[in-house]
Amino acid sequence: MDIGRSFSYVFEDQQWLKKVLIGGIINLIPIVNFAATGYWLEQTKRVYNDQTLPLPEWDNFGGYFMKGLMTFVATFVYSLPAILIYCCAFILPAVLVSSGSTGSGSSQQNGPLASLAPILAICGICLLLLYVLALLVFVPALMIRYATTDQFGAFFQFGPAWQLISANIGSYVTALVVFVIAAMVAGLVGSIACGIGAAFTGFWATLVGAYLFGSFARGTAAAMPPAYSTGM
Repeated sequence: MDIGRSFSYVFEDQQWLKKVLIGGIINLIPIVNFAATGYWLEQTKRVYNDQTLPLPEWDNFGGYFMKGLMTFVATFVYSLPAILIYCCAFILPAVLVSSGSTGSGSSQQNGPLASLAPILAICGICLLLLYVLALLVFVPALMIRYATTDQFGAFFQFGPAWQLISANIGSYVTALVVFVIAAMVAGLVGSIACGIGAAFTGFWATLVGAYLFGSFARGTAAAMPPAYSTGM
């Protein structure tokens, strides 16, 4: 994994400016920006197949959009447990507290329930943090597998995803950290242009991530079992 090249390879494409500008504009448009995610997946697959350059053309917009849409659906599914945990950690304790303070009679009756609110909130917050941490670890690997297999079912196969991560956990963590750094740099530079520039620098950062994760996947190809087909 060539970390230095991950930041610069985009500029080796003779048409990099046009492709990044298109990606940045697409990033600015809600829903349409699913295509930018699909483009990222396509570039990740190309790096995995050792076809890093040239960058993909934008002539397969529909295909990119559908890949991005499928990614959105998968991440939405994964957000549902987080929403449920959030409700248990914050909304339910608030209901218990408020129900325990609605008059003297009901206060005595609901006092024990209200006393559970802080415990429920603390446990919920801890569980939410653990779940979010698990997502941060697994989702990039699941996206790598989706990018390289073109099978929607890869998003829900944790065993193969963990097999991929554990094959070279050091490189995986490195890719994650460098990608986060690239995203932070992109956000900082993009904010100079009243925030609008972040759409373009952010798109560049996703291409940095595509190189990092694609290179990681190529280096651990033996740990990349095929995804089970779901017909999608």
